[in-house]
Amino acid sequence: MVRILVAEDDASLNKLVCGYLNAHGYEAAGAADGHAALEKMETAHYDMLISDIMMPVMDGFALAEAVRAADKNMPILFLTAREDIASKQRGYDLGIDEYIVKPFDLDELLLRVRAILRRARIRSERRLTVGNLVMDADEHCAYADGEALPLTVREFNILYGLLSYPKKTFTRAQLMEQFWDYDSSATSRTVDVYMVKLREKTARCTGFEIVTVYGLGYKAVLK
Repeated sequence: MVRILVAEDDASLNKLVCGYLNAHGYEAAGAADGHAALEKMETAHYDMLISDIMMPVMDGFALAEAVRAADKNMPILFLTAREDIASKQRGYDLGIDEYIVKPFDLDELLLRVRAILRRARIRSERRLTVGNLVMDADEHCAYADGEALPLTVREFNILYGLLSYPKKTFTRAQLMEQFWDYDSSATSRTVDVYMVKLREKTARCTGFEIVTVYGLGYKAVLK
């Protein structure tokens, strides 16, 4: 069972979040501040951390920094009333995975938790399965019903990126920056051409669709 540690100094909110996660198949435990959370981590294994920022003794920033120093892959989600850009930027710079601003919806929290854990599993296994498609990041190969797909390195990376974050829209600019690096010859039209090729090469794949978000870019939608 996936174990989640919730660092939150509001006792009633901590209890509510833990109870909700427990009711949906996770094993959640609470800690009143960052220091208490680190003490719990020393005696038990946790698969994910949900943390407030403003806490006594040790705040969420210090906690995230300490966790990242010991474990670079543990998923971290900030659940906080601080919605300023500076706090978000500092959190992401420390290596957190997600940032949710209070007040929040428990159903949305659950969706974010599931998405974060899915991405963490993909990172650790370096293998992605969607429908009849299997992508192996170590081999840099993709298979549909066991047959290899003729993807170039860039096509593989784009598809792997889209499927790692289903429903997330990647703008053309983001795709160019991430997958074309500093290639000055790449344009938004280049991205469109690659998407046409990807759709053709994955036509017999089930379980997902590459969708055009008009005026923005592309996303993968799971079926």
